[in-house]
Amino acid sequence: MSTPSAGLPDTGALYIGLMSGTSLDGVDGVLMRHEQGTWSTLTHAHRPLPPPLRQALLDLNTAGHDELHRSAEAAQALVVLYAAVVHALCTEAEVLPTEVRAIGAHGQTVRHRPDLAYTWQLNNPALLAELTGIDVVAEFRTRDIAAGGQGAPLVPAFHQALFGQPDRTVAVLNIGGMANVSILRPSQDPLGFDCGPGNALLDLWCETQTGHAYDANGEWGAMGSVREDWLTDALAEPFFSLPPPKSTGRDLFNPGWLARWLAPHGLPDGPLGDAEVARDVQATLCELTARSAALALQQHAPDATEVVVCGGGALNGDLMRRLGEQLPGVRVGRSDAHGLDVMQVEAAAFAWLAWRHVARLAGNVPAVTGARGPRVLGALYPAR
Repeated sequence: MSTPSAGLPDTGALYIGLMSGTSLDGVDGVLMRHEQGTWSTLTHAHRPLPPPLRQALLDLNTAGHDELHRSAEAAQALVVLYAAVVHALCTEAEVLPTEVRAIGAHGQTVRHRPDLAYTWQLNNPALLAELTGIDVVAEFRTRDIAAGGQGAPLVPAFHQALFGQPDRTVAVLNIGGMANVSILRPSQDPLGFDCGPGNALLDLWCETQTGHAYDANGEWGAMGSVREDWLTDALAEPFFSLPPPKSTGRDLFNPGWLARWLAPHGLPDGPLGDAEVARDVQATLCELTARSAALALQQHAPDATEVVVCGGGALNGDLMRRLGEQLPGVRVGRSDAHGLDVMQVEAAAFAWLAWRHVARLAGNVPAVTGARGPRVLGALYPAR
């Protein structure tokens, strides 16, 4: 992947981006080079979350006993995994840690409440700096929220640099645990917002009913049928009708939301014992992700000729098919076609945001987040 950086100052250095998203599938890391006005990806590494850590992080999305202690332990375990990814990247690329200018480490979101002026990403950047010997930039979202913004999404400016076209409107749909869109118009600042659930509800229901953490390629859900009355009820969720700027997370689309949606239809949120109905729920949840994203795009980007899909949801063939059906006349494809694997895009964005911090350049887009103005995002934890 190579993308221009619009004449902004070069650092001529290597950057690492680390991302563990709301899907809780693992940590993705990329090693990137910024030189002569371009970005190139050198290598990618992934490490799955160990099941106990995944469960601990999932549990921390809701209030519980001894949260401070459990949060500290989970953050330390997560950072050990981050350090393993950094080591793998440097080893694969035959790069010394001293050659890497900085790591952009997003952390793991466990609470996102911009309505209450806070967001919380579990992390221990000081420990990461100690374990890797590399400067760490973290806490990207808090400055935007302090400036009155949503703190999310932060990727539209990166999407603009990577996927924007000089002669047409392109939309980027990132489907992780939640789904967000970036709208990229020629010669304009990007727009973007969270549009609803991505994989979070799909994974939750699949694991409850099958014991599998996710529905590989959407094959299980594809055997079900969409129940339109169930879907209508789901789309009545007030979040979908809110105007941008807006963002969401597991604070809303969580097991409680799923239980409240299922209850009026006489369905429990636990194992059903009815394989056909269970598949229908999965199919309807998949249609919810596709249709809520398509409705957002049709409302806010009716001129888009292409939708570039990235994140784990791009690996769900059933979801990609449904998106194509909901967006007739629009080319719907994966980011791979533009030179960056679907699982690398968000991690690459935080390498880019780390560079922005080091260069003292704004990382947010006020029109996207609602912040009072551009802000340099992140806090620096020097290794030396």
